[in-house]
Amino acid sequence: FRKTCGVMSWWYNQTFHTDRPDLPECFQLSVLSWLPCIYLWAVCPIYLFYLQRNNRGYIMMSIVNRFKTVFGLALWIVCWADLFYTFHETQQGHSQPPIFFVTPLVLGMTMLLATFLIQFERLRGVQSSGVLFIFWFLSVLCAIVPFRSKILQSEVPDKLRFTTFYFYFSLVVCELILCCFNEKPPLFSNVVTDPNPCPESTAGFLSTITFWWFTSMAIKGYKVPLEAKDLWSLNQRDRSGVVVPKLLKEWEKEHAKAQSEQNLSSQAVYSKPLPATTNHIGGGGGEGGGESSPEEVEVLLAKQKGTPRQPSFLRALIKAFGPYFLIGSAYKLLQDVITFVNPQLLRMLISFTNQKDVPEWWGFALAFLMFFTAFLQTLILHQHFQYCFVTGMRLRTAIIGAIYRKALVITNAAKRSSTVGEIVNLMSVDAQRFMDLTTFLNMLWSAPLQIILALYFLWQNLGPSVLAGVAVMILLIPFNAVIAMKTRAYQVEQMQYKDSRIKLMNEILNGIKVLKLYAWENSFKDKVLAIRQKELNVLRKTAYLGALSTMAWTSAPFLVALTTFAVYVTVDENNILDAEKAFVSLSLFNILRFPLNMLPQVISSIVQASVSLKRIQDFLSHDELDPHSVDRKNAATDYSVTIVNGKFTWAKEDPPALHNINVMVPQGSLLAVVGHVGCGKSSLISALLGDMEKLEGDVSVRGSVAYVPQQAWIQNATVRDNILFGKPYNEQKYRCVLEACALTPDMQVLPGGDMTEIGEKGINLSGGQRQRVSLARALYSEADIYLLDDPLSAVDAHVAKHIFDNLIGPEGALKGKTRILVTHGISFLPQVDNIVVMVEGRVSEMGSYQQLLKENGAFAEFLRNYALEDIVEEDEATEEELFPDDALSNHTDMVDNEPVINEAKRKFIRQISSVSADGENLRNRSVRKHGCSVRKHPDPSPEKMKKQPGMEKLIQAETAERGRVKMKVYLEYAKAVGPLLSVFICFLYGCQNAAAIGANIWLSKWTNDATRNETQKNVHMRVGVYAALGIAQGILVMISSFTLAMGNIGAARKLHLNLLENKLHTPQSFFDTTPIGRVINRFSKDIYVIDEALPSTVLMFLGTVFVSVSTMIVIVSSTPIFAVVIAPLTFIYIFVQRFYVATSRQLKRLESVSRSPIYSHFSETITGCSVIRAYSRHSAFVLMSDMKVDENQKSYYPGIVSNRWLGVRIEFIGNCIVLFAALFAVIGKDKLNPGLVGLSVSYALQVTMSLNWMVRMTSDLESNIVAVERVKEYSETKTEAPWEVEDKKPSSDWPVEGNVEFRDYSVRYREGLDLVLKNLTLSVKGGEKIGIVGRTGAGKSSMTLCLFRLLEAAGGEITIDEVKIADIGLHDLRSKLTIIPQEPVLFSGTLRMNLDPFERYSDEEVWKALEHSHLHKFVSSQSAKLELECSEGGENLSVGQRQLVCLARALLRKTRILILDEATAAIDLETDDLIQSTIRTQFEDCTVFTIAHRLNTIMDYTRVLVLDKGQIAEFDTPANLITKRGIFYNMAKDAGLAQ
Repeated sequence: FRKTCGVMSWWYNQTFHTDRPDLPECFQLSVLSWLPCIYLWAVCPIYLFYLQRNNRGYIMMSIVNRFKTVFGLALWIVCWADLFYTFHETQQGHSQPPIFFVTPLVLGMTMLLATFLIQFERLRGVQSSGVLFIFWFLSVLCAIVPFRSKILQSEVPDKLRFTTFYFYFSLVVCELILCCFNEKPPLFSNVVTDPNPCPESTAGFLSTITFWWFTSMAIKGYKVPLEAKDLWSLNQRDRSGVVVPKLLKEWEKEHAKAQSEQNLSSQAVYSKPLPATTNHIGGGGGEGGGESSPEEVEVLLAKQKGTPRQPSFLRALIKAFGPYFLIGSAYKLLQDVITFVNPQLLRMLISFTNQKDVPEWWGFALAFLMFFTAFLQTLILHQHFQYCFVTGMRLRTAIIGAIYRKALVITNAAKRSSTVGEIVNLMSVDAQRFMDLTTFLNMLWSAPLQIILALYFLWQNLGPSVLAGVAVMILLIPFNAVIAMKTRAYQVEQMQYKDSRIKLMNEILNGIKVLKLYAWENSFKDKVLAIRQKELNVLRKTAYLGALSTMAWTSAPFLVALTTFAVYVTVDENNILDAEKAFVSLSLFNILRFPLNMLPQVISSIVQASVSLKRIQDFLSHDELDPHSVDRKNAATDYSVTIVNGKFTWAKEDPPALHNINVMVPQGSLLAVVGHVGCGKSSLISALLGDMEKLEGDVSVRGSVAYVPQQAWIQNATVRDNILFGKPYNEQKYRCVLEACALTPDMQVLPGGDMTEIGEKGINLSGGQRQRVSLARALYSEADIYLLDDPLSAVDAHVAKHIFDNLIGPEGALKGKTRILVTHGISFLPQVDNIVVMVEGRVSEMGSYQQLLKENGAFAEFLRNYALEDIVEEDEATEEELFPDDALSNHTDMVDNEPVINEAKRKFIRQISSVSADGENLRNRSVRKHGCSVRKHPDPSPEKMKKQPGMEKLIQAETAERGRVKMKVYLEYAKAVGPLLSVFICFLYGCQNAAAIGANIWLSKWTNDATRNETQKNVHMRVGVYAALGIAQGILVMISSFTLAMGNIGAARKLHLNLLENKLHTPQSFFDTTPIGRVINRFSKDIYVIDEALPSTVLMFLGTVFVSVSTMIVIVSSTPIFAVVIAPLTFIYIFVQRFYVATSRQLKRLESVSRSPIYSHFSETITGCSVIRAYSRHSAFVLMSDMKVDENQKSYYPGIVSNRWLGVRIEFIGNCIVLFAALFAVIGKDKLNPGLVGLSVSYALQVTMSLNWMVRMTSDLESNIVAVERVKEYSETKTEAPWEVEDKKPSSDWPVEGNVEFRDYSVRYREGLDLVLKNLTLSVKGGEKIGIVGRTGAGKSSMTLCLFRLLEAAGGEITIDEVKIADIGLHDLRSKLTIIPQEPVLFSGTLRMNLDPFERYSDEEVWKALEHSHLHKFVSSQSAKLELECSEGGENLSVGQRQLVCLARALLRKTRILILDEATAAIDLETDDLIQSTIRTQFEDCTVFTIAHRLNTIMDYTRVLVLDKGQIAEFDTPANLITKRGIFYNMAKDAGLAQ
């Protein structure tokens, strides 16, 4: 310094040991002036490189910008004025030291650089510069010292430098202020065009680092619950359109690399390349690189003894997202280092309070330094989190996008290896795992770093004794690991129980009607409760483990401290534990605690993510369909479809499905493809679409294609959207299409016309309607070639005829187009141009109908086989057209005509609930939906098509909770836990915190021994008490968390039991109007939350609340003045917390609402990918998926930011607490001993964490407690009559006779609906056989429901053997009647359980019933006999067999009254005859009611009851009715049973 500065006073005393400290001029001129300059020149090259790469377009020159530039130039002039003045002085002969030349020169250059940066940033579109902000901030900071010392100087020696410095200072301050303002957005940026842009893109530097820009949303979310429209649009750089291609590009590079390595090695082995034969592209769409056939590759592997390198998905991910993630890692590194500054400052603070004669300002400086480092740490940490979370979000977007795009093009073989569920899992679970991992990934290097640093400082502090503490920590790791392993095992077990419970519940709710009819609820309730009990046992075990690990987690830091201090004090007499050592060590141990706990978690999540990585990589490496296998360009021929020598297979390893196919279809002709089941008809269509592997031959298809698959594929959208399928709407064309496909009448019946929303997989349409919508889509697309895969089998005969005539046939709408029709309907074959007959994957004959008949080959035989069936079909058709005058019953009667009604259908019987008030319209026709409810509809006139928009939705929407959760819900939960137990738990928490505080106060007392020099006397007493208090705390923690867990499990049991009891007692009408999914959701999601999520949330919540409170108590007790600050801080805290909780809760809801469409759209796409490809709508669907993902991320992103926003604000409050604790300690220094200072400040340093968690937990608690509310809501719905009424129990042998009497009986389905049966009066003697007939909706099924009291009377009564059925318990009534229902419902379980769930009958009786029901042969041929497992819904039995099982149930019960609800569509005549004959023989003496659809079954009954519109039209013997020539006669005549 002597050289550069000239003068050099001894400045240590001048600076530190005065009350008015000052720095020497030389130091001010050199170090302080150069600091900002060094910073700017160091950062500049990197920053310029960054700006060079990222150009956002230039910004117009603004006033602020002009001022910045002018001030920058002014600063340069001021600095160089100094320099020239020094030259001037030298010339005058006053030679100055070199520093007066160097500093102004350097400063001037730097100011020029800053001015240049200001302009360069403007040209590159930077709206607010962090680099310059930090520079100006440093400059001001460094200029304050000389500014102060210049003010303190009494006389001014150097007038000019004095003035220039003031100029310099004011200009720098102005620059700093200007730097806080934002520039306008760059020209041509998309911020301008976006309706709701994210303010982040235009936020300034300060706003970005404090997340101030989020505040507007927090305020909005606090005022009104946020909705989807309030969300900001996603930043361009986070959108699927940007992120996904980035990943795919890297992935394709990886592919190409792997491919080329493989090719190099293969050239080494093969001399001649073989011709490419397979229909394959190597997985990633490497352009036809992998065309070597599989056999070659296998040979190659054998020779090389090494596998070809799999393209690495990880490498692609790292290349695509690594650089951005590294910025986050850099922040993390910085934060780790800063973390260790505060314990050092704490040491200085404690030693400051120890010394008596030191200047006050030291203490204040330390307090503010502590605050400043803590604040800096907060800002840096949250920047790191932001980078990590955004990376995670992009990863998820990219992975979902990549999987979606891949799923559209994988081969069938690949599809077979992964089910839809698995692929959806890849999207939901595996992508999620990556997202979770990115947040912790940095801990992998940061945790060891923190541990090493902490140990280094501890060693400095306490020497080798630290090793004792570390040993304890290391011992705790395996302990925690073991607990984690066990917990994971239990979780798996728990999931299995949960799955089987949900599966059972699902079946119960789907078959609830059958359970009620058979009075089987109790048996199933016991089954559910048995599973539930197992589930709770596992939960209880998990809770024991949880309590242990909570204890380990809270006691670990204490145990470590205890062992370290005990060893330290006992090893050497001279080791004195003073406040400085003890509390600095404590704060270091607290730092250690986090990385030690995180490491095992990070490692396990890395293991999980690596499994996910492998699964995703395998899926993305699947083979893809070759787009060139079908030649679409072939132009000049008369044939629009040709296959020459085709040989096709579904998967390479399978035998070929089609061989030697030669087909040529002339332009505009209609070709029918016929053949037996499984002979390859559909495969032929798939081959034309390019969905199969082409082994040899050529396929060419001229022009665009429309495809109607065998199983209609319907999207979850409106009917109109399904038909348009992305084409523009054209009214006239659309009407014609509907007409041709016979959809016009259906549109009138659907509640919203063609704007009706269709449920997923089209479940609120009947099979035939779905098929017709699929046909309409094809017709609307106006393609050149139509591939129709058996579209006519799902519709009725007369509808099929209509469609053939108006659409497919020679006179139909498609005439002149090329049509290939797969069909079973023989009646149409004479009208087609050519017929191809397929036999076992070959074309056996081809030609016109007449030619083939003459040849008398396979085709003739086919005709003979199918002719019989066709006659039967015709027969049914006539029977359905009984009332030809009525447009509705014609072919829109949704159920009765269309034979195959899928299972899902019943769940959707919900379209009802709307009743037209048009009662007086005489042509009202009711539309029946499976006897569950009736809806009246006048014939809709065209005006009515535009119905009230509100009616389109299927069911009342489920109410989403809004706003705050009411206190009542918390109380409900506390009540379920047990009121006394709840109080006791809080008491235990209080005790455990008291113990913790006690231990720390004792420690501070112990350290004060050091100042009084009485350390050695009572070391053992000190250590002993400290240990006792700490261990007491550990035990209390364990007891309290265990009691809490027990309470939670008790509550979970009660809540589930109440829900289950209530749902089994709920009347049938509830299930008719509530989607089953909604009820299942209560049993799965909400019960899961109550079982697992709530307990841990409550635990954390109580823990953090008590920790925060105890911190306040400690600080206040050591420095009472702190109480003054608590009030304002608490106010700010609660203020921020309310804003956050309201906003984040709603964001979570929006996020989960927008998540499911991604997956449902995805599974829909996978099932319909051949249709999507056929219509080449591939890219449109990718776009749709991307939009759905972006919608989801739109609500996820503010969710992340809200956590950061909260974090910065809450930690700021925490830092204020540190500041005030330290300040008051400095002020009250004389009255305080160092032990108390250490205690209160080290407590304050910990509080930030628990404050932050407390808010998070409040918010989690609010979102989880909602589950209790939802479960409560469904546990309190209205119940049906009691199952058993003790004083009204009928005798055990009732009914003896079986007489049934209706008196003036009326009934309606639900309150507010019309009567379905009006004033019925009839009596039936025991043993009579009654047939009930009537057209759809006449109330046939309602009669049976009334007998079982599934519907309660609206008037009148029914008596059976003189007992009024309304008086007795439901089970007493239902167990005495037997029904064979319309659709046979089986439950998963053994066959025995399905026949006799209560085990009331012996095996002999069961076998006998099976024998009578003709199942004996089938069951005894099974190895399991009666223990035969039935799968869900009885899928592994044929429909006929299921029907027979229901018959066997009836035979077992053998009650006096039997009701037989005939299956709507004849399942097969054979089964039907079996049932009829059995009933005639076995139930001779019983009263039988049969609801008949086919009259021949009831022609020999005692009497027939004809219902019409809910009243008795005719009631007499069949013979008399036929002679009367009334309704019955007409029906019989139509069925061909009467002349």
